[in-house]
Amino acid sequence: MFEIVDSRICLDELAAAVGHPEAGAIATFTGTTRNTNNGRNVERLEYEAYEDMAVAEFEKIAARVRERWDVRGVAIVHRVGVVPLRETSVGIAVSAPHRAEALAACQYAIDELKLVAPIWKKEYFEGGEVWIGSLADCRHEHGAKASDRASRTGATHDPPVDSSSGG
Repeated sequence: MFEIVDSRICLDELAAAVGHPEAGAIATFTGTTRNTNNGRNVERLEYEAYEDMAVAEFEKIAARVRERWDVRGVAIVHRVGVVPLRETSVGIAVSAPHRAEALAACQYAIDELKLVAPIWKKEYFEGGEVWIGSLADCRHEHGAKASDRASRTGATHDPPVDSSSGG
């Protein structure tokens, strides 16, 4: 299951998609809209994606997961459109015979998604809004791989540019 959706993500469906008789563990990650970021009160997020390319990247991430760990299933779903506070924007599930593999693979999948998926979010907060790009943008803007930049800087995303102040 590799999808971009415009409705709520069901974690039970993700877990069911990766269920396997040999799996002793299913690790999940759920990314939700929180109410604060960078000292601002967040009201909601809005996501856009280059959908075909994002799904292709999800499939590539899953292939790399299967190369690195002994897993039985991988599912990645990301939501587009408006995502209110406390609702899920991204869900990942990984099944494996043992928990260590499932957990490590799940963390790898979300970290890679943040690096390579062409997904952008607009954060609406009290007094303004700002677009926050994926680390994939860094690769194009700065001529280096996003993962190289992230490992050098420890960055999880580019610093937001506040559109309410004109810059």
